Amino acid sequence: MERSPGDGSSPSPADQSSAPSDPPDQPPAAHTKRDLSSGNQPAGPGAAGEALALLTSFGRRLLVLVPVYLAGAVGLSVGFVLFGLALYLGWRRVRDEKERSLRAARQLLDDEERLTAKTLYMSHRELPAWVSFPDVEKAEWLNKIVAQVWPFLGQYMEKLLTETVAPAVRGSNPHLQTFTFTRVELGEKPLRILGVKVHPGQSKEQILLDLNISYVGDVQIDVEVKKYFCKAGVKGMQLHGVLRVILEPLIGNLPIVGAVSMFFIRRPTLDINWTGMTNLLDIPGLSSLSDTMIMDSIAAFLVLPNRLLVPLVPDLQDVAQLRSPLPRGIIRIHLLAARGLGSKDKYVKGLIEGKSDPYALVRVGTQTFCSRVINEDLNPQWGETYEVMVHEVPGQEIEVEVFDKDPDKDDFLGRMKLDVGKVLQAGVLDNVLQWNRGVSSRPEPPSAAILVVYLDRAQDLPLKKGNKEPNPMVQLSIQDMTQESKAVYSNNCPVWEEAFRFFLQDPRSQELDVQVKDDSRALTLGALTLPLGRLLTAPELTLDQWFQLSSSGPNSRLYMKLVMRILYLDSSEVHFPTVPGTPGAWDPDSESSQAGSSVDAPPRPCHTTPDSHFGTENVLRIHVLEAQDLIAKDRFLGGLVKGKSDPYVKLKLAGRSFRSRVVREDLNPRWNEVFEVIVTSIPGQELDIEVFDKDLDKDDFLGRSKVSLTAVLNTGFLDEWLTLEDVPSGRLHLRLERLTPRPTAAELEEVLQVNSLIQTQKSAELAAALLSVYLERAEDLPLRKGTKPPSPYATLTVGDTSHKTKTISQTSAPVWDESASFLIRKPNTESLELQVRGEGTGALGSLSLPLSELLVTDQLCLDRWFTLNNGQGQVLLRAQLGILVSQHSGVEAHSHSYSHSSSSLSEEPELWGGLPHITSSAPELRQRLTHGDSPVEAPAGPLGQVKLTVWYYSEERKLVSIVHSCRALRQNGRDPPDPYVSLLLLPDKNRGTKRKTSQKKRTLNPEFSERFEWELPLDEALRRKLDVSVKSNSSFMSRERELLGKVQLDLAEIDLSQGAAQWYDLMDDKDKGSS
Repeated sequence: MERSPGDGSSPSPADQSSAPSDPPDQPPAAHTKRDLSSGNQPAGPGAAGEALALLTSFGRRLLVLVPVYLAGAVGLSVGFVLFGLALYLGWRRVRDEKERSLRAARQLLDDEERLTAKTLYMSHRELPAWVSFPDVEKAEWLNKIVAQVWPFLGQYMEKLLTETVAPAVRGSNPHLQTFTFTRVELGEKPLRILGVKVHPGQSKEQILLDLNISYVGDVQIDVEVKKYFCKAGVKGMQLHGVLRVILEPLIGNLPIVGAVSMFFIRRPTLDINWTGMTNLLDIPGLSSLSDTMIMDSIAAFLVLPNRLLVPLVPDLQDVAQLRSPLPRGIIRIHLLAARGLGSKDKYVKGLIEGKSDPYALVRVGTQTFCSRVINEDLNPQWGETYEVMVHEVPGQEIEVEVFDKDPDKDDFLGRMKLDVGKVLQAGVLDNVLQWNRGVSSRPEPPSAAILVVYLDRAQDLPLKKGNKEPNPMVQLSIQDMTQESKAVYSNNCPVWEEAFRFFLQDPRSQELDVQVKDDSRALTLGALTLPLGRLLTAPELTLDQWFQLSSSGPNSRLYMKLVMRILYLDSSEVHFPTVPGTPGAWDPDSESSQAGSSVDAPPRPCHTTPDSHFGTENVLRIHVLEAQDLIAKDRFLGGLVKGKSDPYVKLKLAGRSFRSRVVREDLNPRWNEVFEVIVTSIPGQELDIEVFDKDLDKDDFLGRSKVSLTAVLNTGFLDEWLTLEDVPSGRLHLRLERLTPRPTAAELEEVLQVNSLIQTQKSAELAAALLSVYLERAEDLPLRKGTKPPSPYATLTVGDTSHKTKTISQTSAPVWDESASFLIRKPNTESLELQVRGEGTGALGSLSLPLSELLVTDQLCLDRWFTLNNGQGQVLLRAQLGILVSQHSGVEAHSHSYSHSSSSLSEEPELWGGLPHITSSAPELRQRLTHGDSPVEAPAGPLGQVKLTVWYYSEERKLVSIVHSCRALRQNGRDPPDPYVSLLLLPDKNRGTKRKTSQKKRTLNPEFSERFEWELPLDEALRRKLDVSVKSNSSFMSRERELLGKVQLDLAEIDLSQGAAQWYDLMDDKDKGSS
């Protein structure tokens, strides 16, 4: 439909041609207003303005001739002038291109739909359905919110730059002490979000968003260094990329989201217009270099694996894990070959066509690898392998670019991209254990593990000369790989909160070297060398603690969290390429789909492969003897009457706690209790001791002390009186002994006898051995519901002590690689119980291993596959037993033989000679054991025998008797008796001196191993007789006891210092027992 010229809807062509052109930043309405108002203004001021503009333009042209005049004045050749002119023209061309690009981008964002329809030569209604991209949603409502918030964001940015960034810049360098921001404006063009994509189903504990952002802004930021009259700035910027936003963790309280993480999955594109001195950065060559450097800075802050974390709730747990989470896995990229590349080399001005010198760039996020150059080959074979860490799936891409190497500028030969998600679907990526056999890798050997180091903070770093605060930074090195942290200026307690990642080839032999230095790199503030083997024995392969720095201050330390993860490559699904030039190498001309020769599956191991620290634990025996001069805490009658205390002792070591019994109303208590704990040789361990007064409400503090285990682990023994701290008076008598397991069963009987002698009545039974178990893996476990693999874990149990392994998700062949240690009191009768269960599915199999089987093996060790009891499934484990021989118990245990007389008692052998005698504060005892497997065995009497140990414990002033067992008892009726042993200390027959064992059911050879004590002086004990009676209940309803036999021992005729176990013949009530 035609419009009349007078409707005013649009100007005529003549009007359009006569009107001045619109500047790109000026809206048309502004010009209309200016043109309408210009007609009403006088001509004089307008003519004056035009004349001023003409003079200004003429002056600028004269300024261009000034360099030419100066060059002639100083006698320079015309070449310098031409070079300067070329430099200016190049700068102008780059500048015009940037301004043109900014104008086009702004125009596109201002009227996106109209220009898109115009480009496609279609109306808006004719756009195809795929243009809407169903999985990417438009969020215009979000753009409207951003536009509303944009001015206030500009105010925040101005405050941030002037109050935070500017002082940091001024403090970083003495030459920048006059640095300031003179102008900070974000402009009127806000950031736009072109599309939002939500990734459902990734995790129930997080929300994953991808924001396609585009910023074409009229931002203007000017800076000035007044000392040098230097001004610089930015006017206009473009930034395009995909920003991933992760909302995690989701919590059950407001604001529902615990933190927000933001980062670019891939490097965004950046274009900046410079002003002032930074105009020089638009010179050809410097332009691309400056943009690359700025992009590297942005990548170090906001491109994977780096991310910005904004906590939304206070005291958020695992902030370091959220800021720098562990990689999802490792991708091993085999760059094999290319074929049919384009020819880029030309000779004789293009008349002769040559080949190319190709090389490849492999990029995943910020990780970039460059292959070697192969000269003059259009079908190159590289045969190189690279390893990259994958942090986000989906989203990350593997990008490969191929270039032709040239002396001036490399020519582009092609590009390809591969989504990491496709690699995952192919089953190539896993994250458990790396198998590298048969893998040929160049230029670096394949990795076996990755190490993530979370560098948190440092404390009390030494000052520089003149007591100046340092500017600390950290260098972390593993072999020839070094990474550096940022520098924290003017702070000896810096906080970095950075993460670093390393590939490890052999964690058992590699070390992490940490150097804390001043930012000048000349002054070392501290150092630390950490063998990575420590991580292999740490829980969860993680160390999260303070580390003391060497070559530093006395209190200088560094807080780090180190996490190691072993890599696993499923060899059944992967085909590794061979190296070109070897038999079976990949042939680029072959049409076979097989991309390399397959590697045979690893053979099933016959034995376990524990780390070097397995089985190196010791047992620390802690003997809490007595205390003196404790303070009185009990008060009566409102404090008028002073009482005593009811003391007890608390011990803490290696994550375990022990508590002694309470001694009532005694400021000089005697506990005489023994505790045992498994310890390692890690330096720095301490035994924490606290003494308390037991009260009804709150226990009162009586003192504390600490004992470093270094001396005990080195010398093996410590016997000291410890002064209690934080109290006016009090000291504690403690005896510590290190027991090192011995892989021999020859001394087991002697150890059991020694333990029975030195064990106190109030203490638990002492350990005779240490069992170390290494559970490596299982195979052929039953499937869940017949088809699905289970999620198995294992439980190792000895007595009342258990250890549960980690759960391996969905596999019938789990690899646990875990170890556990157990204290064994009776190796002859105890057993190791193994239960394999599935998470939510119940029992998968079990195994019972009697420890007596270990006693008959070489080195007391079994290392093999064991079949589970259900008949389906096997486990590979190593069980290793070590006998705990005390060298400081006061008991001399030696191997010797015995000759038996015609009576049932063995005679005393000759004393041993030539062996060193170990003296200690414990009583002197000599062990005389009668071995049950002696070649000559004396026959038992008609009523049987009882085995006893009678010993006087001079340190405790106690008479001790141990009833071991009976044998060959008399059976009077049809059924075997229910025997027990009664002891009476004559001439007293009252209940105060009477002791008796537990009752054993229906046996002629009962085993008791029970200990009894009487407190009395030695001279009085020598005047006593010990009456030992073996009895049995007559019937269930009767109180009568049937006497099976008895023996009466005159203690004056027995050497009570020997503590020997002997068999005694049982006699009738009228006869006396003999030995």
